[in-house]
Amino acid sequence: MKLLEGKSAIVTGSGRGIGRAIATMFAEHGAHVVVNDLDGEVAESVVNAINASGGVATACVGSVTAPDFPEQIVQTAVQEFGKLDIIVNNAGYTWDGVIQNVTDEMWDAMIDVHLKAPFRIIRAAVPYLRDAAKEEIAAGQRVHRKIINVSSTSGVAGNPGQVNYSAGKMGIVGVTKTMAKEWGRFNINVNAVAYGFIETRLTAAKEEQKPVHVGENEVQLGIPEQMRQNAMKFIPLGRGGTPEEAAGPVLFLASPLSDYVTGHVVLVTGGSYM
Repeated sequence: MKLLEGKSAIVTGSGRGIGRAIATMFAEHGAHVVVNDLDGEVAESVVNAINASGGVATACVGSVTAPDFPEQIVQTAVQEFGKLDIIVNNAGYTWDGVIQNVTDEMWDAMIDVHLKAPFRIIRAAVPYLRDAAKEEIAAGQRVHRKIINVSSTSGVAGNPGQVNYSAGKMGIVGVTKTMAKEWGRFNINVNAVAYGFIETRLTAAKEEQKPVHVGENEVQLGIPEQMRQNAMKFIPLGRGGTPEEAAGPVLFLASPLSDYVTGHVVLVTGGSYM
């Protein structure tokens, strides 16, 4: 059974890791997907893989923090697929430091990508979510649309060395709950997932990774190997999750199975932070 047959979805940050797994899973369940990444080659590789497997996808390359990006990605979905049903605000990265080492630039970067960008994308989608729903309701129709924001255990419990990241990830929880209350009457479900230890570039051993370039900045991703090993001790399932395991709850929240679930933060943590 395909859970998203005929739906049009945006998945930001879907060139790698969790985002790629979400985009691929959505396509397998019948959704037409807009794939986004900073790197055009990476985005196109995901699109090509989806299309080669019988799915439907197109790319929208660029930074979610760019002023013109929200309108760009929303219009890509509408022009390519005729409508917009699902938004997954997944794009992001970490730029860690204890507070005395966190610069204004590091702070602003995390707030921009994890909080301001999702807010602006949701706002840009108003004509295709809220306004479309008003017409359907007037015609006696009930059509559910879905927004899923990506948070983190750092956003619900805090995490030393991530004051900027934690602020952005807790902020998006506030956006999620507010939009669930504002848009519930329009049959728009707004939920979040808060990830724990998922095996991606953000949780790989820092010692084994080269810095990545985000705009003009060079950012060191990952966490020290010793911290990785210590983290496993606090996960009841005893291991980190895979990107595919992280994508499953997002598929649920995007599907009709969650039509009576809104304003919720689903902890996807292997049992930690119960």
